[in-house]
Amino acid sequence: MLAVITDPSQDWLLTLLKVVCVFAVLMPMVAYSVVAERRISAWIQDRLGPNRVGIPFTNIKLLGLGQPLADGVKALVKEDFTPAHVRKAFYWMAPAIAMVPSFIVFAVVPFGSRLGEQKMVIADLDVGILFTFGIVSLGVYGIVLAGYASNSKYPFLGGIRSSAQMISYEIAMGLAVVPVFMLVGKLNLGSVIDYQASGAWLVFKQPVAFAIFLIAIFAETNRLPFDLPESETELVAGYNTEYSSMRFALFFMGEYAAMIAGSALMVVLFCGGWTLPFGDFFNTPAQSLGQGLVHIGVFIAKITVFLGLMIWIRWMLPRFRYDQLMNIGWKRFLPLSLANIILTAIVLWMLASSG
Repeated sequence: MLAVITDPSQDWLLTLLKVVCVFAVLMPMVAYSVVAERRISAWIQDRLGPNRVGIPFTNIKLLGLGQPLADGVKALVKEDFTPAHVRKAFYWMAPAIAMVPSFIVFAVVPFGSRLGEQKMVIADLDVGILFTFGIVSLGVYGIVLAGYASNSKYPFLGGIRSSAQMISYEIAMGLAVVPVFMLVGKLNLGSVIDYQASGAWLVFKQPVAFAIFLIAIFAETNRLPFDLPESETELVAGYNTEYSSMRFALFFMGEYAAMIAGSALMVVLFCGGWTLPFGDFFNTPAQSLGQGLVHIGVFIAKITVFLGLMIWIRWMLPRFRYDQLMNIGWKRFLPLSLANIILTAIVLWMLASSG
């Protein structure tokens, strides 16, 4: 259908179709990331995990693949309780503010090459990476607002921890991608993929930047070993302690959507996007509908690999102490990312001089 619409006056319809398609893929990925987390953690801990929920009113179990539907219904029908002591307006706003930025990031992420004449990106911005960093940084406001609005000490401590953690690691994460754009010469995410399609993936040219960006994504999404804003053993549940029902589910969805968004950025910036390191079929823009769909499948498969890595690490490593977390962000990653920028600049200057 995207290939059929060619009238420029129908661009709004194309954009709407892309938004609907992305949302239709993203929401099941969020739901089944939760199932994957529960099954992988059960496998690591020698348990079964969710394996009972299947088709209602039948004996078909489907290996527990109906669990997201059961969880969603449970969140919807639970009592929507607002504690009397909270600051109500901010309390209601916080879950949406925490969730929405994770979805907006996908507006500029190229999730494929082409379908017909249409680029597989909702908004092909020349400053795509700046847009993503600007939007991602908004997510902390929802968490801080939840901590403040709950009017309780544990959520407040969780909100303060989250703001300090995100500020600390956003700086290193932003500096980590500077060498990428020094090599590519553009801020457009599609151009980053094109650069990698014609040569080696940037994970091989910039391994230090990749490592810093990957670890910073863990910190930005509050995943272990960086889950200090929630840390159940210290803060009950951190910033979402006072939340229940669908409002808690929005925080939950926002966390997994942020994991998927972070994985998508790592795929685009360092792992070639929809390309593979072999064969023209994967490394040239689609000339047929089938090739375009394969490119989208490759992109989703790469995201799935990073999601599996994030889930596996959560259940394998202990939580950092708060001083260790700050030490890594400010005393390790910040100098290392700056040194990587300087080294990249020197190498590029030497190559330009010799050429």
